[in-house]
Amino acid sequence: MNHIRLEDDAPAGSARYGRVMPVSHRAALLGPGVLDVSLAVAGTGLVAAAGWVPVEPEGPVVRGPLWLLVVLPLLTGAPLAVRRRRPLLMWTVMWAGVSLQALVTGNAPAALGLTLVLLAGGYSLAAYSTLLRAVAGLPVMATGMVIYIVAGHAAGGSPDHNMIFAGEILALWLTGLVVRARKRSAFLAARNAELDHQAERAVAAERARIAREMHDIVAHHLSVVILMAAGSRASGKPSLAALEKIEDSGRQALAETRRLLSVLRGPDESAALVPQPGLGELDALADSVRSAGLPVHLAVDGDHAALPAAVAVSAYRIVQESLTNVLKHAGPARARVTVNCVGDAVTIEVTDDGTGNPTAGAHGGRHGLAGMRERVAAFGGDLRAGPEPGGGFAVRARLPLDDRPALVNGTP
Repeated sequence: MNHIRLEDDAPAGSARYGRVMPVSHRAALLGPGVLDVSLAVAGTGLVAAAGWVPVEPEGPVVRGPLWLLVVLPLLTGAPLAVRRRRPLLMWTVMWAGVSLQALVTGNAPAALGLTLVLLAGGYSLAAYSTLLRAVAGLPVMATGMVIYIVAGHAAGGSPDHNMIFAGEILALWLTGLVVRARKRSAFLAARNAELDHQAERAVAAERARIAREMHDIVAHHLSVVILMAAGSRASGKPSLAALEKIEDSGRQALAETRRLLSVLRGPDESAALVPQPGLGELDALADSVRSAGLPVHLAVDGDHAALPAAVAVSAYRIVQESLTNVLKHAGPARARVTVNCVGDAVTIEVTDDGTGNPTAGAHGGRHGLAGMRERVAAFGGDLRAGPEPGGGFAVRARLPLDDRPALVNGTP
């Protein structure tokens, strides 16, 4: 399971927050960049109007030299274009423009356009910046407000108006903090829900893997034990060789079951685990099946030692399950196992000439052929199983070597 690092100063407007926060259909259509540029154009136009459009008998609200009337809209309105990407830079440039106007003109005009862009800037600073940078923007505002208030006082402005102006900006700044906190909470809730779903899928995959392993282990060894015991009983006298084989199969089943259960107990016992079987153990598997009364011809071509461990284990389990099905369901029969490790895939063929129905192990809620299909599908291979035209049954599987197993934890 992946671990998440949560940082309190992560910008709420970053891409990872943008995946979960709700947006309007218009915002989703236009995109945040287009909206920010549009807001910057509107803010620049409002501030420019305050310096060029006369609304009082004395003329425009903002007065000053020509160069200031050109630069001021660019310093106060245009920075809104980067309010999400560089909110602290936007805020600093805005207050630099306000301070420049106050220092050059010695006046603190109550322009509506200037007020609106600063309110939008205060909200954007808190909503889209990190918490540390949002707080760092307060000294920038304090410095600009001092210059603005001093200039307004010298020009006979109202102190109450200046304090209200500062309070409005702080109120929008606090609103931005609240919005940022809600966006962050929504992101964390969505991310936690996603992790819960991932954990559930991992648990389900692990349960399926364990069920498949338990079936392969227990079904094979118990089939050998049952057939050996039945044969010994039918002979009417105890057979030392049969009893030894029953004992060996029981011990192997117990050892492999303990190995599998130790995985469930915790990682501290991983050192005690024995390696899982591979194609090198097919000879021993064939011997155990022969001792149970099923003649088996085994042929392995190619260098199986160089195979990936996951492929080797899956190939062994497919052969094991196929032979187990023959033992249980084919009746008197002979089996032939061919494994080819040459080329870009491992091909497996298990055939018998019995008269029974090996597919019975795949029905009734059992795991026989279904487990083999799961193993083959994990590697992007294919499995064909069915009766042969001349009698008997065949299982043919192909495991590509150029694809990785498509499982959560990488185990077969």
